[in-house]
Amino acid sequence: MTATESAPHPADTLRYPSRAVVWWEIIIVLALSLGRSGVYAVVDLMQNAMTAPLRDQTTTLNPSLANEELFDLIRQLLSIGFSLVPVLLVCHLVWIYGRNPFRTFGLDFRRFWTDAGLGVTLFVVMGAGTLGVYALGRTLGLTTALVGSAMNEYWWTTPVLVLSALRHSLLEEVIVLAWLLDRIGYLQQLRGTPTARPKTFHTTATGAFRPGPAAGLVAAVAVSALVRASYHLYQGIGPGVGNLIMGVVFAVVYLRYRRVMPFVYAHLLLDVAGFAGYPLLLRLGWFGG
Repeated sequence: MTATESAPHPADTLRYPSRAVVWWEIIIVLALSLGRSGVYAVVDLMQNAMTAPLRDQTTTLNPSLANEELFDLIRQLLSIGFSLVPVLLVCHLVWIYGRNPFRTFGLDFRRFWTDAGLGVTLFVVMGAGTLGVYALGRTLGLTTALVGSAMNEYWWTTPVLVLSALRHSLLEEVIVLAWLLDRIGYLQQLRGTPTARPKTFHTTATGAFRPGPAAGLVAAVAVSALVRASYHLYQGIGPGVGNLIMGVVFAVVYLRYRRVMPFVYAHLLLDVAGFAGYPLLLRLGWFGG
């Protein structure tokens, strides 16, 4: 059985939470992480639009956090570490219901070369699309000028920028892609059942819940993509639209492949290029213009 085939799962072999519990888990996780960021991003976009034209504004993705080198490093590392706590939380929520989150979501290195190959492909496709959407948004005045890094140049600056990119890739792909689609699929299978839960659940071979059928798949993809788009709106409307498209592509491919590692790799490469490669991209005229 492949990771994309449907496998009935006896309802008495695992612990299954109620609809209310799952809804509260989704609300709490998003309120502590990317949902919170989405709300602030919408507010930032409205405030920025009322302050000055977006084309005249600048958004810094990785600012310095202290004037002193030591404390800047400490604060950068603390920020990265605490930002990953929601990832640990969703892994814990999967684990307490009897599933291994690393196997369930494909968050491991068992298929490294296959995952890496797909990740690089997604990076190339999404990277080209990102630059195109950014250029169009700047031309139309819908996107702020992006500064990949405004950190001072220290010996640790590039490694910290890579860690920051890893932070974003894990946080976004594990929560918004793998976990949220899993929870939506679970809720959809609970909906319309005469009892508290159906006699069987339809999961992948790794135990991830499958959204669907057709209308359910569309709804799951749309929710995941909209959440992804929302927390990028502080950069302007252009990045919001670009990440909406990226969210749709990632969700569709993930639901077919059912391993999150390719998307972690793709996102990591995109952010490393944007953060650590920012000076080169700036000289080429791709950012900040």
